[in-house]
Order: sequence, then C-alpha cells, then structure tokens
Amino acid sequence: MVEPVLPEVAEEILSTIGQEIPEYARPLEGAFGRGVHRGVAEALGQFVGLIRDPDADRGPSREIYIALGRGEFANGRALDALQTAYRIGARVAWRRIASASLEAGLDGTTLSLLAESIFVYINELSADSTEGYAEAQSELVGERLRQERQLVISMLGSPPIPIEDLGSQATTVGWTVPKRLAALVCHESDLAEITRILPIGVISAPVDGLGCVAVPDASGPGRYKQLREAIGDRRAGLGPDTGPTRLRESWQLARTAFAAAGSGTLESDGLIRAEEHLVELTIFESRNLIERLSSRCLEPLASLTPKSRLRMTETASAFIQHQGNAAEMARSLHIHPQTARYRLARLRELFGDDLDDPDSRFEIELSLRAAGTP
Repeated sequence: MVEPVLPEVAEEILSTIGQEIPEYARPLEGAFGRGVHRGVAEALGQFVGLIRDPDADRGPSREIYIALGRGEFANGRALDALQTAYRIGARVAWRRIASASLEAGLDGTTLSLLAESIFVYINELSADSTEGYAEAQSELVGERLRQERQLVISMLGSPPIPIEDLGSQATTVGWTVPKRLAALVCHESDLAEITRILPIGVISAPVDGLGCVAVPDASGPGRYKQLREAIGDRRAGLGPDTGPTRLRESWQLARTAFAAAGSGTLESDGLIRAEEHLVELTIFESRNLIERLSSRCLEPLASLTPKSRLRMTETASAFIQHQGNAAEMARSLHIHPQTARYRLARLRELFGDDLDDPDSRFEIELSLRAAGTP
C-alpha cells in the first residue's frame, strides 16, 4: 500500500524542502546532498519498517540523523532549518501516505494512529539531530578550552614565552593579546563559575591545583568593580598588571596573596589585591626566617606572664610607631601619659640599647608585625 509511493514521496519532500527553506535552496550535491537524500530515504523506509514491527531497533540508523545535526553545526547553522525540514517531511509524507491509505480503504481510527506515529517518529529524528549538534558543539568548546588552557600555561612558563609565539598561539584560540594583563588566582573548584561570570576576553586554566585567570587590563576603569562582583565572597588573589610575556610575575604575587588570606595572615573578604599588601606578603613569604628572627628579637618578653607580655608587646609596637614619644604612645594605647612613661622605662629595661639602634628597631618591628601586632 505505502511502499510503492515512497520514491515519489521522497522526491516531493526534497523538492519542497528546497522551495521552503532558504538555507537548503541549492543543488543537493556533495556530502551535504548525499546526507539529505540518505536521511529522507532512510526515514521513509524505516518508518514503513516500524509499521510492520513497532519493536524494531532503529539504533543503527540514528547515526544518520546524529550526523545531520553535526553537519548543521559544522556549516555554522542553527538547528532551525533542519527542524523545519523534518516538519516539512512529516507534512508531505502524511499527505501522500494518507491519500494512499484512503484509496486502500483504511478506516479513520487506523489513519489517526498512523498520523500520530509519523509525528512521534519525526520527533525522534529531530531529537537525534539535536544530540549530534550538541555533541559537535561540545567537542568544539572542549578543544577551544584545551587551547586556552595551554595558552595560559605558556604565559606562566619560565623563561617567558616569546611574544611571536604568544601571538601565534593566541591567534589559534581567537584571543587578542592585550597590552597589559594580570593573573587572578582562585580555588580550582571556583574557576569555571568565575570565568563564566567575568567579562569576555579572559582566559583561564587550572594550574598546580589552583585556578588561574588571565585578566586583560585589570587596573582599567571599572575593572576592579567587575572582578569583585564576579568573585563575590569567594577567596581570590589578584596580581598586578604586567606585560603579556610577564604574567608569571603577576601569578606569583596573586598566588602568595591567595595563600596568605587562606592562612589568616590577611583578612579575606573576597578579592585581595596583592599590590595593596606587599609588606604583609613579604613577611608571609619569609615567615620561616622571620619566626627565627622573632624568637631572638622578642626573647626579652619570653619570661613575662601572658598578660604582661601582651602589655609590653603593645608598648613596643607603640614605641616604634611613635618614635618613643610618650604622649603619642599614651594616646594610641588609651592610657595615662604617666603610665606610658612607666611602661617605656620598663621597655628599656627589657630591650636596653636595642631600642636606640636602627637595625635592632627594624628587626623588632618586623618581628612584631609577623606576630600580628599592629
């Protein structure tokens, strides 16, 4: 009943598709044409087969429609044209099959079931092509992401990547090399979300268990506000703007700021600009040496009771901050000037001539800062 008209149905479908869909209004030649012809012929033949055996496995033919979806992506088209072609195919097929069925004397109930089967089947073909389109899209995104990550890693390399090589890699990725950029460091688990929120133009990569984002013109107008909003309350460190071949310098400072915030050395309320904490970061980076220095410089305080040690530590810090001015020390410590003079005398008993020696005072100040004393 249906099979004799299938070749005519296929030709009408192909003709109608060419007339109604501008994207397909060209000779159906080459790989594209073969794919469309095969898709139409297979769809009609398989539909007839499913009428005979509704439980038949259509697995092998799915690849045809998956390939059509992939082809649409490869040709730079959305799926709209292909989905429309499926609907046209269903419309033409139903009209011709219904006509042949009526001539064969099929009743209305059977025709209704046949119509429903056609459109359910077309939806399945459409779903197959959507799957193929998504696969091709995902593969392209995955390849681009891999290339972007390699570019970031190249910029962090030592020695620095030559500018010519950087330009060549950037062209492959479709990224414009900025004049200035900075490294932003975050938890690796936060990297994808932060990169998604940040403005177009950033590229990123997981590096050494952390996330690294290369941010063009990070110190430009309004840029810091954008970065803070993207980071939110996540912990992140931002290095200074550098030339494109010196990103490693920015990365190292940003990573130090990130680690310092994680250790509690810096108060972290989200994004930390390394440039604003260079003294603290210097101390943090040299913490092992400074701990050794502190044990020697602050040894005079070791024998005091905890309460007295805290009091004299604060006094020592005020002495250095106000250059030994008792009145200023009293104001900063919120104590009576006479009490400040008493404490100053006690401080001199403990530290002796070290308080008057510039190098010794510097060592004491460094030790106090490392201990977290203001």
